[in-house]
Parts: sequence; C-alpha cells; structure tokens
Amino acid sequence: MKAKLILENGMIFEGKSFGYPVDTVGEVVFNTGMTGYQELLTDPSYHGQIVVMTYPLIGNYGINTDDFESAKVQACGFIVRELTELSSNFRSEMELNHFLKRHKVMGIEGIDTRALTLVLRNEGTMRGVITTGELSQEQLEAFYKSYDNSNAVFEVTSKVKKLVQPITPASTSVALMDFGAKSNIVRELVQRGAEVTLYPAETTAEEILSGGHDLVFLSNGPGNPEDLTGVIDEIKKLMREIPIAGICLGHQLLALAGGGSTTRLKFGHRGCNHPVKDLVKDKVYITSQNHGYVVDQMPEAFDVTHINVNDASIEGMKHQVLPIYSVQFHPEASPGPVESAYLFDEFLELAR
Repeated sequence: MKAKLILENGMIFEGKSFGYPVDTVGEVVFNTGMTGYQELLTDPSYHGQIVVMTYPLIGNYGINTDDFESAKVQACGFIVRELTELSSNFRSEMELNHFLKRHKVMGIEGIDTRALTLVLRNEGTMRGVITTGELSQEQLEAFYKSYDNSNAVFEVTSKVKKLVQPITPASTSVALMDFGAKSNIVRELVQRGAEVTLYPAETTAEEILSGGHDLVFLSNGPGNPEDLTGVIDEIKKLMREIPIAGICLGHQLLALAGGGSTTRLKFGHRGCNHPVKDLVKDKVYITSQNHGYVVDQMPEAFDVTHINVNDASIEGMKHQVLPIYSVQFHPEASPGPVESAYLFDEFLELAR
C-alpha cells in the first residue's frame, strides 16, 4: 500500500507502508545505528517519535523475545530505506513487519532516508505525519497541533513499585526512579549484585528515603526535562540525603535540580556509534546515545567528566563533594557497544 511522510515544513516523502496502517503524528528523528532496531523501537525514550534509520537494510535479523527494552513498541512510526521480509538469524522468532502489526505501529519503506536525514540535520527535528491516505491542509494542521509529548514520562513510567532481586544475596539496594527506564539498566545493576526497586516517576523523595536504599538511580526517559518541575523538586530533596546516579534524562534532571540548565539540540544524538571522551581516564569510548536535549550550563559544584568528541557537548558530570554522578549517554548499551559498562561499577561505588 502506498504511504507518505509529510513534514511540517511541507516536504513529502513517498514510499510503501508496512506494519499496521494507521495515520499518526510524531517528532521525526534519525538513528545512525547499523543494528538495534528492536531495542530502539521498544526504548521508552522514543515515545512519541517517528524514527528514521540511516542504515539502509532493516529487518534482516528479525525480532526475538530477549532483546526488548520495554513491554511494547514505544516509537509511533518507523521509516526505513529497505525492509527485509525474511529474516536470517538463529535467534529470530518473528519478522519486523509482523511485530509492528502486532503493536499497531506503522512503518514506511522505500523512502530516500539519506535525503530525509539531510533535511533533519539542516533544518532540525520536526513534526511529521505518516499516512496512507490523502489529507487536506486543515487535517494536517490538526495532526500537528495535536502532538504533545510533554506528559510522555508519566505515560511510560511504571504504575506501581516493582522489586527485582539478584540470584545471590544483594550487596546494594538501589531505588530506580523510572522515567522510562530501559530494561538493560535493571539487568546491569542486578548482575552486579544490586537489589533494584523501580519507583513510578511521581514518587516523592520522602517515600524513596523511607525505603532504606543505598543509592538512587535516575533513569532515561522521553521528552523535555524542563517539563518535569515536580520531579526536579523531589530530586532537590534527595541530593543531600543519599548517593545519586543518573543516565540520559536522569542526568539532565539532576543538572536542573542542581541549578544548571538544559537546551534542545538541533537534531539530537541517536545511535550506537557516538564517540565520548572520559576526561578522568583520558580515554575515548564509542557509546550508545538517544537524546534530543543536553546540559548546557553546569550546576554549581559539579565537574564535567565526559564530553562528546563530535560537538564537545557535556556527556557526564560529578559532584565535587557529594556522591552524585551522571552521564548523558547509555552505558547499558543495548544493542551496543558495551565498552562504557564500567560506569555501573562506578555508580554502585557511590553507595559503598
């Protein structure tokens, strides 16, 4: 079935639909990873976004039940150059097309994704509508106006408190504030002997402190960190009471709670091939990233620990006195690379 992407700047890209044929609107972003489409589709940080893959061939290794980062597809649309109809991998349990149909998410193939990516790089991420029909200008404007991702964190967070325990006796108790946490954050903590309690995003500082935890972990998540004023207030209460670690959105929220500021990137960092320099170790690591916002002014009494090699943006910070440490990128990787996983040991060391 014919389909098209209509950007809010008026540009139209035509292709063929796959997945579930339903008109949708979202923020159009691109991901530069060669692999990892299953992980990114189920990553809550992509909630409300239409994802464009820059790598041209997608779907060739299928879908399996082990690599989910949440229970469902979080992206609201998926755009590829060429869809592989038949996967070839011993772990494959389902084709990508069937997977999107099951989760009622529409995809488009046959689009010139290189040209589309250049538009997003030059003009910045923007809203777009994917459709199989003919929409009037009034209908398009209604779609664009209906898009609101300001409440995204509360749409993807856990609704109840959850406990995940390691096989061996727990060495550390971690309170994970779930703003849209990827499953691999929990896996990385648990395999290091931590007992992890996931708390809904709206949980108060008093409730978390009453849990007797050794460390508070602020997770990744979707949307603009400045929208989460209530969450920031609760983090302020925690900062002088308990060790804190953070990843991605958690890093940004921590900076805002400390008096710093964030800004929106023109087209964001998304993919699993972004170079970051650890200033403490004087080493460059290739990292997995997914963010559209970044810390631009450091909070007082924090030092920069990591920088992005491509654009020198802040990728990590640590408090000069208090046990507080966060990074912008994803050391839990999924799909990879895994070379920055050492940070989970350093996060847990804050509590010990």
